[in-house]
Amino acid sequence: MAPLFKLCCPALLLAVAVSAQAEDKILNLYSWQDYFAPEAIKQFEQETGIQVRYDTFDSSEVLETKLLTGGSGYDVVVPSSSVMARGIAANALKSIPLDSLKGHANLDPDLLKKAAATDPGNRFGVPYTWGTLGLGLNVEAVKKRLPNVPLNSLDLLFKPEYASKLKDCGIAIIDSPQEVIGLALHYLGKDPYSTDKADLSAAEALLHQLQPNVLYVATGRQISDLANGSICLALAYNGDASMAADQAQKANKPYEVTYRIPKDGTLVWQDNLAIPKDAPHPEAAQAFVEFMLRPESVAGVTNTLFFANANQAATPLVDEAVRTNPDIYPPANVRDRLYADQSMNLKDMRQRTRMWTTFRSRQ
Repeated sequence: MAPLFKLCCPALLLAVAVSAQAEDKILNLYSWQDYFAPEAIKQFEQETGIQVRYDTFDSSEVLETKLLTGGSGYDVVVPSSSVMARGIAANALKSIPLDSLKGHANLDPDLLKKAAATDPGNRFGVPYTWGTLGLGLNVEAVKKRLPNVPLNSLDLLFKPEYASKLKDCGIAIIDSPQEVIGLALHYLGKDPYSTDKADLSAAEALLHQLQPNVLYVATGRQISDLANGSICLALAYNGDASMAADQAQKANKPYEVTYRIPKDGTLVWQDNLAIPKDAPHPEAAQAFVEFMLRPESVAGVTNTLFFANANQAATPLVDEAVRTNPDIYPPANVRDRLYADQSMNLKDMRQRTRMWTTFRSRQ
């Protein structure tokens, strides 16, 4: 196990930076807000002399547009597996051979295997964080209305006799057509990425049935609303629901907010570090990726955002309450029920977007 903790020393990182003297000492980073610990970025700058310029996006679609258009000026981006797959197909990403990266042995083999579904051979992306799409709950509010229903079941959402009883305390759905429609298909026992008309019609009927009981469809808003009791059930990312739970606890709310991975199975999403093909500072980009493969560089993200990271060597550095939480770091038997994010062609994505627009228009 010792090799997992053999960290890249500052001198080696500095050597990479020195070899890039022809480049400006700049790294242009494009990611979700607060997705890198400030202390990690500061340490990288101190060790390499490379200044990090950190820009943020608020949706995967914004990142994808910049990536596929080209000329973004960014050196490192953080795409989901499906966005990365379309970037690979468009020849918009630079190859990053894993075996040439210091610290690549720290990566979780299971996540590399899942990533290979959209990045064959793991040639273009380095797994960074991962998690699930599941149920954020106000435990007391849900149990009061549905005392004998399991909290880890998608029945809470998709069975009208249950969802109708939660309508008064508020149900929120994440604004992500590909993910929610895929989850509906999976709940119905179908391929989450099916393009069969009958399958999609069944998923549309399920969503139509759910719609009258939904308070709103949005991304991010669920965090504060779960924490302050404005809603009692949210289909949300695990990190968002876990942040809501943390906020509610710190505010001494008289109820428990928690997150549950659906026993029915669900999506396991993964975000990756990638380098655009036209990155202006490719050597600085590789130095940054290698720096983020250090266990101590990535553990802080998990401790603050409650998203698991892909670095096995970082797990001992994660707060015990987080790393032992089975809804953040699920055991093997649960991970076996998770399906990986996959890419879809634009035609099929547009079809799902039309379904989603119809669903949302009834709000």
